[in-house]
Amino acid sequence: MSKVELSDFQKRFLLGQGAGQTLYTEKEFTEALGQAKAEIMAVAIETSRTAVMIERQACADVVLELAAQEHEGEVSTALKNAAEAILDRIPSQRQ
Repeated sequence: MSKVELSDFQKRFLLGQGAGQTLYTEKEFTEALGQAKAEIMAVAIETSRTAVMIERQACADVVLELAAQEHEGEVSTALKNAAEAILDRIPSQRQ
């Protein structure tokens, strides 16, 4: 991720220096910005994990549907094993 630098105008505006009153010190602003970035990254990571699990479940469901269409036997068992393997890719995320 690239670091975005604020212009002097943006810093003065955000820090309230142009209004004759300092709303935040630069240190407070930088700390709050860092915290906000960390929170955004945490949400993005959790959202990505959830999306992967939803997709993995959908793939396993498709394979299980194919297994149900087969008569009991080697193909059906292989498809069921494949579905289980898909779901077991990251066991700690499985509920």
